[in-house]
Amino acid sequence: MVAEAKKREIKDAYKRKKIMKERFKQEENIASAMVIWINEILPNWEIMRSTRRVRELWWQGLPPSVRGKVWSLAVGNELNITPELYEIFLSRAKERWKSFSETNSENDAEGVSVADREASLELIKLDISRTFPSLYIFQKGGPYHDVLHSILGAYTCYRPDVGYVQGMSFIAAVLILNLEEADAFIAFANLLNKPCQLAFFRVDHNMMLKYFATFEVFFEENLSKLFLHFKSYSLTPDIYLIDWIFTLYSKSLPLDLACRVWDVFCRDGEEFLFRTGLGILRLYEDILLQMDFIHIAQFLTKLPEDITSEKLFSCIAAIQMQNSTKKWTQVFASVMKDIKEGDKNNSPALKS
Repeated sequence: MVAEAKKREIKDAYKRKKIMKERFKQEENIASAMVIWINEILPNWEIMRSTRRVRELWWQGLPPSVRGKVWSLAVGNELNITPELYEIFLSRAKERWKSFSETNSENDAEGVSVADREASLELIKLDISRTFPSLYIFQKGGPYHDVLHSILGAYTCYRPDVGYVQGMSFIAAVLILNLEEADAFIAFANLLNKPCQLAFFRVDHNMMLKYFATFEVFFEENLSKLFLHFKSYSLTPDIYLIDWIFTLYSKSLPLDLACRVWDVFCRDGEEFLFRTGLGILRLYEDILLQMDFIHIAQFLTKLPEDITSEKLFSCIAAIQMQNSTKKWTQVFASVMKDIKEGDKNNSPALKS
């Protein structure tokens, strides 16, 4: 018994030593990468961003100290939002919050009813309380509660046509953790203006179906056995993809891993969101093949907490985003064409 305990103690000590060694190596890699990003890449961003060396370094994950800056540069500011413009919309939001607490008898000038506005504001309040609850920093009284409230409120005034949609709070929260308030709002508004995010947050059913159909083309190409298993249960991508895309995986994956997904998403665009989804399915393929509809849906809605960066990115790397000779954008374009023409038989993803 003593010998067994001693043996177990030695094994645990070895495991701890190995973890510490890996952590130390990881910290060294981050430190050396940070120097390269700060001294070489960022000062020459436009020239270097698409080089093979930078893309490979990017894939390994951005050092936390430069993450926000790189995300901002990669997302861009096509909307030309300034910090001053953010302050204007934040002021409008604060006026509305004040007026809603005093009266609810008027209709909004932009054609959105007060009832809709109040529902939106109530949803923001509720969602903030459910955003990364284990961190305790976005909940009432937490250091980032007011900032998150401000960014989401300002956005509903900036884009009344979109308003507030559940899931937005997670995206804004991740940006707040990596950027100053005004910069977080600028990145948030531009990110949500990308075609894929706009389609999902506006609940544009036709566009969402096109994204799901394109995803299924690559699903069948990469994981044919699991694809057929899902088909046998009529398990469609919307059941698990909607939550993943709405929050850009920040609700579904551990925060540090979600940030690494965001790193490459900022590099590769919307395609990487769907590639990540396929990576998750590949990682758990053997388990999912043993499950029925209910258990698959439950499993994919709440992924295991012990999912690691190394395992997931190894699976993502194995996913080929090429169907015959067509890449994501070409397949998406052909799916759109098929749907438009009503010739659904040409697209394997659209067959019933």
